[in-house]
Amino acid sequence: CSGTWSSEWWLSNVGKLSFDLFEQKGKMIRCISRVSRASAGIYALKPRWSNAVGRSRSRSMSMSARPAATEWSDDEVMLRDMVKRFAAKEVAPLVSKMDREGKMDGGMLKQLFEAGFMGIEVEDKYGGGEMSFTQTCIVVEELAKVDASVSLVVDIHNTLNNRVVERWGTDSQKSKWLSQMATTSLSSFCLSEASSGSDAFALKTTAKQKGDHYILNGSKMWISNAAEADVFILFATVDQSLRHKGITAFILDARQPGVHIGKKEDKLGIRASSTCEVRFDDVKVAKDAVLGSPGEGYRIAIEALNEGRIGIGAQMIGLAQGALDVALPFLKERKQACLFNTHDSHLPVAES
Repeated sequence: CSGTWSSEWWLSNVGKLSFDLFEQKGKMIRCISRVSRASAGIYALKPRWSNAVGRSRSRSMSMSARPAATEWSDDEVMLRDMVKRFAAKEVAPLVSKMDREGKMDGGMLKQLFEAGFMGIEVEDKYGGGEMSFTQTCIVVEELAKVDASVSLVVDIHNTLNNRVVERWGTDSQKSKWLSQMATTSLSSFCLSEASSGSDAFALKTTAKQKGDHYILNGSKMWISNAAEADVFILFATVDQSLRHKGITAFILDARQPGVHIGKKEDKLGIRASSTCEVRFDDVKVAKDAVLGSPGEGYRIAIEALNEGRIGIGAQMIGLAQGALDVALPFLKERKQACLFNTHDSHLPVAES
């Protein structure tokens, strides 16, 4: 997929393209994205954030080629089928083991990065697939049909953290952090606290400025991906008297001194996805760790959560569909004696 394909090549060979591409462990999503952008007759998205005005992504598309809103485009269908095959081959055999142990398989995260699932919308220059939010939701939904834990890891990383850095990060922050997050480094969204949940007005974690750096103190609760994360996006207040206007977003190394990861919660479901307490004790970060500007953290959090909840919606649709897909064959094969037999006074016990 490193070459450039013409529209004529694509249109004449689209029916012959093998879905075995993902088995090469290459940049599957980047491959699909490049094919889409090389095809003049195929709908494609090239996302661009504008930090100056904070608008939604601009879209480059051929309106005549875009199917109805109720139908997938050709590249979306290709992506969906590839993710489906990946989930069946790589994820499904590990689901029971991961759920039983309450831990993500050691090689699963590496495979997710290698497949391109962790930088779906990130620009190509940072190692991402430069695709659309809709395509992110497709990946989340298809993975959830097989395992909600793996789906959640991909969902949070893409719909919350990658988008926050891409939307609010400076060029130097993107070069440093986004290039890692798209290719090798898992991230966590550190917002919730014991007394505030997702209510950013009530944050108690503080960020005190001292010269050219900040000192972070406080604790976060129920942080997804915390046990495996390499990068944290943290929300803390620089001045509690300002309430939401003091909330500031920071990006930092999850393994630096002063960061302590608590034990994992023993959950009823989505067990392979870690959920932990995270404590910050005099954690020193430079001023350039601030995403956006001081005091913009509340806006950043709300915007991210609004989009992240769409991703969770895709996850729930996939989870429901996956449950139905498993249940229907069983219902067709299941044998049960009639409980009420009008021709016999005895009522046999139902058998499965």
